[in-house]
Amino acid sequence: MKTGIVVFAHGSRIASANQAVQFVAEEAARNGEFDLVEVGFLEPVRPDLDDAVARLVERGAERILVVPYFLTLGLHLQRDLPRIIQRLSSIHHGVEIRVAAPLDGHRALAGIVADRARETLSGWK
Repeated sequence: MKTGIVVFAHGSRIASANQAVQFVAEEAARNGEFDLVEVGFLEPVRPDLDDAVARLVERGAERILVVPYFLTLGLHLQRDLPRIIQRLSSIHHGVEIRVAAPLDGHRALAGIVADRARETLSGWK
């Protein structure tokens, strides 16, 4: 069964912010066991989640995992995302769509925070 992954982020009018999400998705595809990886944004840019899911279905995905590129389970993930997933599931019959947990609580986050602090402190004189 082919599985597609969508790295789902909020999106920004600042192109470099969206490119950073694209880079993470490309790295996940290169370094992981996932052949089908797309990026989808909530707003204000494209591709949106509809576009990303449609691309994965066109590429043969039979199940899709949406991985929120959000730190916490905020309003968008609690309210907006479930509605979008429900609508997409009704459009793409026979394709199972699930949502992973947000980044909050992942064991690597504390190390990332510490790494960023060390990087910044090493530049102080």
